[in-house]
Amino acid sequence: MKKDILFLCQYFYPEYVSSATLPFDTAKSLAAAGYKVGALCGYPREYALIKDQVPTKETADSIEIHRLKYLQLSRAKFFGRLLNYFSFSLAVLFHICEMRKYRYVIVYSNPPVLPILCVLAKKLFRTKFIFVVYDIYPEIAIKTGTVAASSFISRFMRKLNTSIYKNVEKVVALSTEMKEFILEHRGIQQDRIEVIPNWYENETEQKLSADSFSEKLVGKMVISYFGNMGICQDIDTIMQTMVLLKSDPEVYFLFAGHGSKKEELRVFVNKENLKNVEVLDFLHGEDYLSALRSSSCAIVSLAPGITGLCVPSKSYAYLMSGLPVIAILGDSELVSDLVTYEAGFAIKNGEAEKLVEQILALKNNEELHKRMRKNARRLFLNKYTREIRTNQYVVLFDELLDAADDTVL
Repeated sequence: MKKDILFLCQYFYPEYVSSATLPFDTAKSLAAAGYKVGALCGYPREYALIKDQVPTKETADSIEIHRLKYLQLSRAKFFGRLLNYFSFSLAVLFHICEMRKYRYVIVYSNPPVLPILCVLAKKLFRTKFIFVVYDIYPEIAIKTGTVAASSFISRFMRKLNTSIYKNVEKVVALSTEMKEFILEHRGIQQDRIEVIPNWYENETEQKLSADSFSEKLVGKMVISYFGNMGICQDIDTIMQTMVLLKSDPEVYFLFAGHGSKKEELRVFVNKENLKNVEVLDFLHGEDYLSALRSSSCAIVSLAPGITGLCVPSKSYAYLMSGLPVIAILGDSELVSDLVTYEAGFAIKNGEAEKLVEQILALKNNEELHKRMRKNARRLFLNKYTREIRTNQYVVLFDELLDAADDTVL
């Protein structure tokens, strides 16, 4: 008898990036709901605290995990990421028979070639699949200038998309604007798309009120940016803002994360002699929570033209911590939430002076700052907890598997 759901993704437990923790959270919720769940994923290297000691096969939280070793080059360059994508996809291809053991596969858009293996599994084993879209390819690569619209890679991805969206059972989009883009450009029916945003774990009040991350941050207006600093993010607007506020001793910018623009940011900080800026490596666990506690507000950003093609997932951690969020984005569900709840501000790319105004408004108006902090926490509890969002996946599979059982009967 077939098991229920296989998670197919490059990153998974025990890795600590959101592209690993989110599928793991979902898998745990489905297993807790009584489903037989497995995972076929990459062997951890870059984003794991313990390396070379993780078993290739284990059962964790009732999830049967099989980790595949593959080529893992530096992700700083596009060519390195591309080789990693194809190396992992090739490793999955060699283990494609594992998909025949499951009724459904839930596959993620990173790496972007991976879902085509689910199309193959559907044709070979009649295994249905759900496609969770974190990033929309090739459009996101074209918008960031990574590839040309007329390139072989773009044409290849368009052909893959035609096959993927033709065969997928359901598509999960992370936001309403992403759903609208898919409807307009992928030729899929509306009832085959579900909107399920990402989330963050709700930490206890005790953890949210513990000691500061660093003594030098005490008493300062700390503007934080955590997570990816890559080609999809607008770091330029933030850098312009830092120059405008470089002489204010009460303002401090704290960065932590990874990505191709991090080194560019460090060079800029040194060149401009910015004493009120600190750039750290990726933070996780208690260090990350401590940095959130020490922050006064936080910034999320996307490069021009990227809104709707991906969603900045760090937003939910900021809201969980009760931080007003300043969003450098186009029109989006997140921006609408921030405005509706009065939980932050929104600006457009390049509006550095307006970003300065918003930071100073929070710094100089304690009542506004407190109200926005409270509203940010309220927005998180109402919409973006792990329980709320992973339960949507449970409901989705309840409907899909019940319908499949009725068909068999």
